[in-house]
Amino acid sequence: MARKTVVTGSEQQAPEPEPVRKSPEFSIDNPELDDDLRPQSLKEVIGQRKVIERVRIMLEAAQTRGDALGHLLLEGPPGLGKTTLAMVLPKELGSDFQITSGPTLRAPKDLLPYLTRASEKSVLFIDEIHRLPPAVEEFIYPAMEDFRVDIALGDGLNARTVNMSLKPFTIVGATTRSGMLTAPLRDRFVNRAHFDFYEHDDLTTLLIRNARKLRTELTEDAAQEIATRSRGTPRKANNLLRWTRDFAQVRQKAGPISGDVAREALAMIEIDAIGLEEMDRRYLMTLITVFTGGPAGIQAIGHSMNVPPDTLEDEVEPFLLRQGFIQRTPRGRMVTAAAWEHLKIPPLK
Repeated sequence: MARKTVVTGSEQQAPEPEPVRKSPEFSIDNPELDDDLRPQSLKEVIGQRKVIERVRIMLEAAQTRGDALGHLLLEGPPGLGKTTLAMVLPKELGSDFQITSGPTLRAPKDLLPYLTRASEKSVLFIDEIHRLPPAVEEFIYPAMEDFRVDIALGDGLNARTVNMSLKPFTIVGATTRSGMLTAPLRDRFVNRAHFDFYEHDDLTTLLIRNARKLRTELTEDAAQEIATRSRGTPRKANNLLRWTRDFAQVRQKAGPISGDVAREALAMIEIDAIGLEEMDRRYLMTLITVFTGGPAGIQAIGHSMNVPPDTLEDEVEPFLLRQGFIQRTPRGRMVTAAAWEHLKIPPLK
């Protein structure tokens, strides 16, 4: 049963939703869009081919029927384009768009303005939806299923319930930790899409296109250098692109950014050929020099590095695990032979 929200005169006024975002069409000659690297239509989205193809079918089917798009859950690691895709959908539908995030919706009254202002076939994007409080999550159930909300007015013997109908709209939720979603919320999304890390070729294409948006130019060699060090993440690739552009503007002066300049720029911020950063190497060297390669507990490693253990778990270990440089065992973390080889250190006998 959906939990009811009580609205009384003593409660604070609910915050106004963010205004609907309407982005102008991209033009290489429009200076206002120099730093707007997000695609403006579905055909401009690079990578995630399986996800884009399924979304294209959903959009075409909904537009053919004249219905609102089914609720969509986007899941996957950060920086892979979930928010980008969510912002493209209303442009394809020609509808309004509202955006909020799970942590900001502390009570049902915080969500209510977004629901009541949702126009027909509009899109409401909730980022980090796994962080919705239980009361807000239960309040959103009838809105997703029946496009209605139950509002309790007053208190005590004078309380009464008002059933408010909503216009058919679409909720797009994004989460980096889908395992934290409750089953009732997850099952109310009729469509789900999982984002994977990007291939180097897709990142190379993305970088060359975004370089033009930043009014610069990359050689193929430079784009590949940045792509291979971007950990398969477009957000990381764009950040490195901006740094390389700034570096080239000072050191190269003119002409397309060459591979040599890109390598020199990335070396200055201590990112190696496969994307390892200074903190990653510190982690590996601590395991090797202090714990002779492991096993070692994350708390012990964190204390040795003077870094919070949760920072290591969330920001350092995922990429090292993907590269096969460490193992998580019941006894603790261990360095693999691949890490010794990459760091050019002979394994201990």
